[in-house]
Amino acid sequence: MGTVTLGVSIAVPEPYGSLLQERRAAFGDTAAPGIPTHVTLLPPTEVDAAALPAIEAHLAAVAAASRPFPMRLSGTGTFRPLSPVVFVQVVEGASACAWLQKRVRDASGPLVRELQFPYHPHVTVAHGIAEEAMDRAYAELADYAAHWSCTSFALYEQGEDLVWRKLHEYAFGGGGEIPGVPSQSTPADRATPSLRP
Repeated sequence: MGTVTLGVSIAVPEPYGSLLQERRAAFGDTAAPGIPTHVTLLPPTEVDAAALPAIEAHLAAVAAASRPFPMRLSGTGTFRPLSPVVFVQVVEGASACAWLQKRVRDASGPLVRELQFPYHPHVTVAHGIAEEAMDRAYAELADYAAHWSCTSFALYEQGEDLVWRKLHEYAFGGGGEIPGVPSQSTPADRATPSLRP
């Protein structure tokens, strides 16, 4: 059956996802049209295609043991000079993202792997482009802000055309103790998305 390249991520919902994807493309990042705006839980990982049923069952179990949590983005950051990336910061929901990615990569599951860098949840808005364009991305999105209630994550596959396509979305089942997430959802957790100019 060969291998496939998979990733697991939390989608940034509309209208924010398309807006940030368009901005990323406008900064000159040619990969932007093929990468839905997201917070990574599992970076691109090559696996045996025959393992897909086990992977999907594993992700369904992780989601069932999780519950919705508030996500908030605000301002920009960068991994330069270590890595040529400018990103929008995750300022609320980071601990929940870290909890989820550990379970996605759990040593007893089918997606165990080491990370190249310590896990740091973020939303990439520029990667591997000219320094001047990276500086512009960092400056122009410095006041960016958005928030929503995160209720799921998804499994994506990268095609031969380098476009990432969603294979399946996994809704949270409402269980589990996620660090920093109240046991009972509050009105703030269920807030409708808002965007500060």
